[in-house]
Amino acid sequence: MILFITAQGQTLEDRFNTKFGRTPWFIRFDSESDEWEAFENNATAQAHGAGVAAGQFLIDHGAQTVISGHFGPNAYQALSAAGIPMLVQTDDTKSVQEVIDLWRAEKLETAH
Repeated sequence: MILFITAQGQTLEDRFNTKFGRTPWFIRFDSESDEWEAFENNATAQAHGAGVAAGQFLIDHGAQTVISGHFGPNAYQALSAAGIPMLVQTDDTKSVQEVIDLWRAEKLETAH
């Protein structure tokens, strides 16, 4: 499964970011191979519509699940329309790796 996780930096050791559209980085994690890659979120430069632009970026890059803390209504709608599940983690003191571990343990809630 291809996960995208919002992050404050470019590695699995960097802290998780609870902001979806304005997160500085997305970590793409392949749960089958444990390979990962960081993508800078260029949507942060937009005055409006950052969530939708970030959502479209993830759709274009094959996201199968997205983990963040808060999805704006337009981003939520875009990802929902694409059939991509959204999971929520609200503790931004955790690392990206810790959030992946929570996902593996099925301890993340579905976004509503």
